[in-house]
Amino acid sequence: MLKKVSALRGYMLLKWLGIPLLLVLLSACAVIDTSHSEYRIGQYTGPEKAYSSNSFWIEGPQGVVLIGTQFLPSAAIAALEAAEKATGKKVLLAIVLQATPDQFNGVQALTARGIKVVSSRQVVRQIPAAHNRTWGVFYPRRKPDYPDALVLPEVAWDHTVEFDAAGLTFTAHLFDVVQNQSQLVIELDKHIFVGNLVVNQSHIWPPGMTEQDLARLEQLRLFAAEMIYPGRGRTAPADVLLNQQVRYLQFVQQAVADGHSGDEMTDQDKQAIIGQIVAQFPDYTFPRFLRYVVPKEWERQLKQNP
Repeated sequence: MLKKVSALRGYMLLKWLGIPLLLVLLSACAVIDTSHSEYRIGQYTGPEKAYSSNSFWIEGPQGVVLIGTQFLPSAAIAALEAAEKATGKKVLLAIVLQATPDQFNGVQALTARGIKVVSSRQVVRQIPAAHNRTWGVFYPRRKPDYPDALVLPEVAWDHTVEFDAAGLTFTAHLFDVVQNQSQLVIELDKHIFVGNLVVNQSHIWPPGMTEQDLARLEQLRLFAAEMIYPGRGRTAPADVLLNQQVRYLQFVQQAVADGHSGDEMTDQDKQAIIGQIVAQFPDYTFPRFLRYVVPKEWERQLKQNP
């Protein structure tokens, strides 16, 4: 087996050469980490109509693992083809990290191509309810580029476990997160793939409760990871992304607290708080998510301090 090169050592070498580790994504797909002798990692970012969701491919000695199956079938196939074109190898396995449409909507398209798609028992159990909540909204608007039937990933795990794929050894960590939802975090070496638990320069989705979101970020710190691969936005060093998202969530908490009247939220209240958050984070994508996040946080604070 070839000796692994740490991400930090690779980063310092590229920095010395004047080559940035995190490439500017001029196209929808790019290799983002080539500092390892056993594997390469690349990122595919879906179009805006697919909520700019990320899929990541990991090239091992025997093939490719794809993480995240995208919101639209067309984006799922684009991610698959981009990964295979960049690596010259076949995608052997795709992994769904959570029960949100931007993670599982591409399962139908990928399985039709013969790709094995897996997740945990807990995540698979929650997908039908998530599909039923969203299918009636999105299918009429996006068809035919939207799954016309629900195809579930295969159940691969029901607890945290190591597994082998494409000649590499990964760990699938099972997280229990907000609103009784489960989440997988996939770990390879000092890299963690986290789905929507972390996003980079984007407003958060799905709407969570900020206290629990902050607790999950602290759990992610325990991995002592070098790099985090987020559900949306560019990959970055773990401490940078975790600190950035903590600051964001704390600002959202405070903005809602400052505008809280202790009663039901009015439209004027909501717009004022959203305006404050957008002004603080003007470069963050998908500000429309705040229409759901702010009322959820208002509700949480009202229940906490009636």
